[in-house]
Amino acid sequence: MSKPDKPKSDLPEKWQAGQRAAKATQVAFDLDEQFQHHIRREALDAGLSPSDQIRSILGLSVNRRPKRPRLTLTLNPGDYEELAKKYQLDPNDQLEIKKQVLADLIRYVEKN
Repeated sequence: MSKPDKPKSDLPEKWQAGQRAAKATQVAFDLDEQFQHHIRREALDAGLSPSDQIRSILGLSVNRRPKRPRLTLTLNPGDYEELAKKYQLDPNDQLEIKKQVLADLIRYVEKN
């Protein structure tokens, strides 16, 4: 007797992978700040995310596909107002504000 065929999904292959990933469970750990700092530092030095570093420590597979290295910042409308004043821009000109913030960050790193 043969196994019944799995029903074919109507979802594109890319979405099927996302559907499998959605079944994963995120686990949070409350560790002493010193331990967290150590793991985060190792992850940074290895070019990994903290969760990938933990996977590596535990001997689990780590997705080695290159990630776009970027920093993120959440800005609320009040932040845009404040930055618009600083840069003498319209608060609705979020793209230009973003460019100015990027320039400030680059200057900060070059100076320090």
